[in-house]
Amino acid sequence: MSAPSLPSGYPDFKPRRFLSNGHLQTIFGNFLRRQDLLPEPVAQLVEVSPARNNQIASQILCHCHWQPLPERPERPTVIILHGLEGSSRSQYVVGNANKLWSAGCNVIRMNMRNCGGTERLTPTLYHSGLSSDVERVMRFFRDAHKLQSLSLIGYSMGGNLMLKLAGDLGADAPPELRSVIGVSPAVDLEASAGCLHEWQNRLYERRFLRALLKRFRRKAMLFPHVFDPQRTAGIHSLRDFDDRITALYSGFKSAEDYYYRAAAARVLHRITVPTLIVHACDDPFVRLVETTREAIAANPNITFIETAHGGHCAFLAEPNPVTGNDGYWAEHTALRFVFQYAFPKSQAFPSRSLSIGQHRSAAPVLPDQLIS
Repeated sequence: MSAPSLPSGYPDFKPRRFLSNGHLQTIFGNFLRRQDLLPEPVAQLVEVSPARNNQIASQILCHCHWQPLPERPERPTVIILHGLEGSSRSQYVVGNANKLWSAGCNVIRMNMRNCGGTERLTPTLYHSGLSSDVERVMRFFRDAHKLQSLSLIGYSMGGNLMLKLAGDLGADAPPELRSVIGVSPAVDLEASAGCLHEWQNRLYERRFLRALLKRFRRKAMLFPHVFDPQRTAGIHSLRDFDDRITALYSGFKSAEDYYYRAAAARVLHRITVPTLIVHACDDPFVRLVETTREAIAANPNITFIETAHGGHCAFLAEPNPVTGNDGYWAEHTALRFVFQYAFPKSQAFPSRSLSIGQHRSAAPVLPDQLIS
């Protein structure tokens, strides 16, 4: 497989006026609502872990947007995965889904275990190492709908999961998997967890921790024979949570063991699928250590874009109403990368165009028709 490279048509990232600060990008990127013109999704439960002993099976919820038959199997299908304490309703998931749907793709908005209000569907917790869940979702929909072209897009923790899966699969990746994209991926879990605890990032850590503790207490109410709510006492950092709860209930020896074994950084060198990693230098808390950068640079299948600004999962550029560009640069960049590898080189793109915002796409369109 030839090494991926960004064509000259990919625009540089220039931050939106007054939002060059990484913290401002991160905060506004999280709360600014995207325009949502998606049709009603088809809800599909996928079993990712079978029932065993007295425990129920683990299921996750996917919200699917399917293009019409009979073209559906031939259309690019994109699975989008959120970050820590996000869901299929996270704004960046909705933003990507709208652009991909309007471009003629099938879109699957995947929730991690317990996310999106699904705590009752699994007796387990979710964590950054469950790349096997993504694989089961991918293979389930591929087989059920005879899909010929699959791409994965993950943000933050979801980016780690997508990249870890690509590395886990290595040369055994299914031929239908055409590309993998990680936006602000937390591939170095230990470095990022440590950075999250620094004083300037405590606001983010407290927000994550409050949501995680609330979710764990809810799990303890639903599965009192599995989880001990008393274990939340004295937890004051994400590392504390991962050491006392994630590690204990997910089969790791400690937070350090979890961070090492669940990190995609360990397997980046094994990726054989065209892969895009997007990272901002001013990301407040996701860090890429030097050995990870070396692994990325040494793998010709990985395209790495590092911008000076962009924050965490934000990348807010100036919108251009004339061209229909809403200013969400990472979403447009992901769309371009998906279409770059969605079809065999010998297959030409259909010429029929479609404007963003149309609810139902009859034919896929070139990214150049959607982005300027």
